[in-house]
Amino acid sequence: MSNQNLGEVNEQSGLHRSLSNRHLQLIAIGGAIGTGLFMGSGKTISLAGPSILFIYMLIGLMVFFVMRALGELLLSNLNYKSFIDLSTDLIGPWAGYFVGWTYWLCWVTIGIADLSAIIYYLEFFNGGQSFTPLGGLLISTVAIAFVLGLNLVTVKLFGEMEFWFAMVKITAIIVLILVGLWMIFTGFTNTSGTVASVSNLWTHGGMFPKGFEGFLAGFQIAIFAFVGVELVGTTAAETQDPQRNLPKAINSIPIRIIIFYVLALFVVMSVTPWDQINPKVSPFVNIFSQAGIASAAIIMNLVVLSSVMSSMNSGVFSTSRMLFGLSTDKQAPRLFAGLSKAAVPANALIFSAICIFIGALIQFVYKLQSGTNDEVTAFVLATTLSTILFICVWIIIMWSYMNYRKRSPELHEQSIFKLLGGVVTCWIVIIFFLCTIGVLALDEDTRKSLIVSPIWFIILIIGYFFAKKK
Repeated sequence: MSNQNLGEVNEQSGLHRSLSNRHLQLIAIGGAIGTGLFMGSGKTISLAGPSILFIYMLIGLMVFFVMRALGELLLSNLNYKSFIDLSTDLIGPWAGYFVGWTYWLCWVTIGIADLSAIIYYLEFFNGGQSFTPLGGLLISTVAIAFVLGLNLVTVKLFGEMEFWFAMVKITAIIVLILVGLWMIFTGFTNTSGTVASVSNLWTHGGMFPKGFEGFLAGFQIAIFAFVGVELVGTTAAETQDPQRNLPKAINSIPIRIIIFYVLALFVVMSVTPWDQINPKVSPFVNIFSQAGIASAAIIMNLVVLSSVMSSMNSGVFSTSRMLFGLSTDKQAPRLFAGLSKAAVPANALIFSAICIFIGALIQFVYKLQSGTNDEVTAFVLATTLSTILFICVWIIIMWSYMNYRKRSPELHEQSIFKLLGGVVTCWIVIIFFLCTIGVLALDEDTRKSLIVSPIWFIILIIGYFFAKKK
């Protein structure tokens, strides 16, 4: 597509292509390193043991296939601004309505979960003491206001902040890997008297110490760790030269998964056997502490906090773009289609931030009534619900791709960025994710969110009926 045509696309959407390749690459990396990796990896290791490495590789492969399908679809028609447009065009208006509002709720839910994570990690700087419910609400308010302020200025500022947030996460993980490898090669002895060695992966009950049941139990938090990787697709309408930059960002996902997930946790479990890892303490903090770096806990808690703020930053960006897309397609109030002078959907941003704040208020009321400040339980419940909703979005993307192949075989033939395996791959991915939803029914905590999730779909059906009637 010529630069002139690209300009026409931009003018039609009202969104500016302000994100460079540098921004897109780091947004893709930031999306692939979620709060789930830092906050949830300790619990996942305690559930699945070393088999968590296979879980991350398997989920990573499936997510990569989703991204390849999404990439081919977005590049087949540069008028597609997000998955709302492509699902509306390829499946029907109801699919665009479903995927847009569901993706919006996904990130609102993650925003609420991130608030729990922020409060949880700030407790470290509070002497390990829990904050009062009011204190937690004040922290949530400041965090929401900060992220909203970043997003309201310009799209470029969002990209710049994500760039530096991602740089912090990448640097921390690379340093962790290097320190861990040094400990393995030098035969470092940890505080419990265990020598760092690759053999620690299989000498403590084997690679599957909790059996197949434990292997399945690790899926929920592991999948949540990947949510946000599709953010590359959401930013497509605001990315310079998408035909060049989008394939580059998507194709680098596998190597990122191998480095940031598999290699990092391989090192962690080689240094500290899986059965000695405290599920309530980040293994990333633990490995630096064992290396004798006194300030490790402070450094890693700051890194995790930046990771959570990055997640919230991405979430508010995504929700606003979904509302903007829904509004331009007349599936949400026209109010959300308004753009500020900086070409930012300000009304949609403010509404999403208000919804996340309402979630913080609900948490505040719950804490007052229950007399508990358990941020971890709140985090698990919120992340499970968002995981279920994200899986639904990923399935809709694969469904859209199958319809695209039926309707436009000539576009597929012309594509320079084809999905490997085509329709067969789509069915494999869909079956895998449907089975994963079934796995969530096995655990009591994740089952609660699974039971609640149909309420959202009932609300969507009612909402679509009225939207269509109008």
